[in-house]
Amino acid sequence: MTRRARSSMPLGVPMAWMAGLHQTPPIYILEGKGPRFTDIDGNTYCDFNVADLSMTMGFGPVPIVEAARRAVETGAHFLLPTENAVHVTEELARRCGLPFWQFTLSASGANAEVIRIARHLTGRERIVVFQGHYHGHIDEMLVEARNGRTVPGFAGVSPDAAAKTIILPFNDLDRLEHVLASEEVALVITEPALTNCGLVQPEPGFHEGLRGLTARYGTLLCYDEAHTFQFAYGGLKRAWQLESDFHVIGKGLGTGISFALYGFSAEIETELSHQQGTEVGPSGLPEGVATGGTTYASALATAVARAALIEILTEENYTRIRSLGARLANGLDTLFAKHGLPWCAHRLGPRSGFCMRPDLPRDFDEAQLSLDTLWIDTRRVYMANRGIWDAVSSAGPQASFAHAPEDIDLYLQVTDDFLSEIEWVIVP
Repeated sequence: MTRRARSSMPLGVPMAWMAGLHQTPPIYILEGKGPRFTDIDGNTYCDFNVADLSMTMGFGPVPIVEAARRAVETGAHFLLPTENAVHVTEELARRCGLPFWQFTLSASGANAEVIRIARHLTGRERIVVFQGHYHGHIDEMLVEARNGRTVPGFAGVSPDAAAKTIILPFNDLDRLEHVLASEEVALVITEPALTNCGLVQPEPGFHEGLRGLTARYGTLLCYDEAHTFQFAYGGLKRAWQLESDFHVIGKGLGTGISFALYGFSAEIETELSHQQGTEVGPSGLPEGVATGGTTYASALATAVARAALIEILTEENYTRIRSLGARLANGLDTLFAKHGLPWCAHRLGPRSGFCMRPDLPRDFDEAQLSLDTLWIDTRRVYMANRGIWDAVSSAGPQASFAHAPEDIDLYLQVTDDFLSEIEWVIVP
C-alpha cells in the first residue's frame, strides 16, 4: 500500500503530518471501534493518541453516528443557520461563561479570526504567545525565537507575519508586563496549560496575573482550548474560573468531524455587529472584519456538536475519564519507583505522560528535557508491536471517553514490560 500510495501522494500520505509525526513508516487503517482501531494487515491497537485529541470519543460512538447520519440524510449544509447551531452556542455560553460564539472549520481558523478581531478592536498589530505554544497552522503562530528575534519556524512562513509575534516564557509575569507596557500588543493567546511540549502547568497566580496585566494595558486575552477542553467539563477555563475576552475550542470536540468555535464577550459582539457590513460594499470591496468560510457551521457540524455536548461531554463522563487519568498517572509513578527511575508522571484530568525528571516542568525549556525523540520513538514502536498506539512525541497518553479501566491497566502492563527490557544508565 505504501508503494502504491507514493505514486499519487508525497510520502504516501494525504496530509504531511501523517508521515512527519513518527519516525517510522505510516500504517494504513481499515476501521475502528470504541477505543481500538485495526490496520489493513489485521493488527489491532488500543488508542492512547486519540488522533491528537480529535477522537477522544472513540470510534463509532452511537450518538455521533446517529447525529451525522441524520444530518447527511436531511441536508449536510445550507449556508444558512440551523436550530442546532442555536442549541450549541447557548450551551457553550452556559458552560464557558462567554455569551457569543462563532463556528469555523478548525481551531486554526478560529485563532486566525480572533487575531483579526483583536487587531481591529485595538488598532495594534503585535501578538504574544508563550514558548512551547501551538495555536494552529497560521503564519503568526508557526514561529520560533532565535537569537532574540521571532522568525519562521517552517519553510514558507512569511517573515513579516512572524515578526509581529512575540514569544515569551510561560509562567513569567515580569517578562510579560515588560512587553505589554509598550501598549503595542493586540492579543495574548495561550492554553491554560501548555500541551504541545509534554505538559506545562501554570504556577499559582499566573493566570490571575495574566488577566490583570492584559486588562491594565488594553490587550485582549484568548484562551485556546483546542486541546484542554477535553480535560474538564467546560474546559479548564471553567474549571479554573479563568476570565478572558475570547475562548477557542476545536478538534471537532473530539468527534473526528472537522469544526471549531470561538466565544467572545458582549462588548466585542457589539463592535462586531456594528462593523459587519455586507458581503460587497459600495466600494466593490468586502466590508467588516474578515471572518467566515463557505463550509463553516454546516448542518452536519452543528448536529454533531450538539450530540457531543449533550450526550457525551457530560459532567459524569468527565468525572469518569478524570479517574482514568489518575489511574494512569498513579500507575506510571508506581512503575518509575519500581524501576528506580527519578521521574514523575504528568497529570491533568485524563492526560498523563512521562516527565524524565523528579520535578514537573514550569516552562518550555524544562519540558524539552523530557522530549527525547529516540526514547519516545523506541517506546512507541515497542508498544505498537504489543497492541498499544501511544501518543505523539509532543503530547502524552490520554484516557478517552471510550476507554475502560482495563485499557489503562493494559497500557501500564506494556509500559512495565518495556521498562524491564531497557538497560538503564542514569547520568547525574
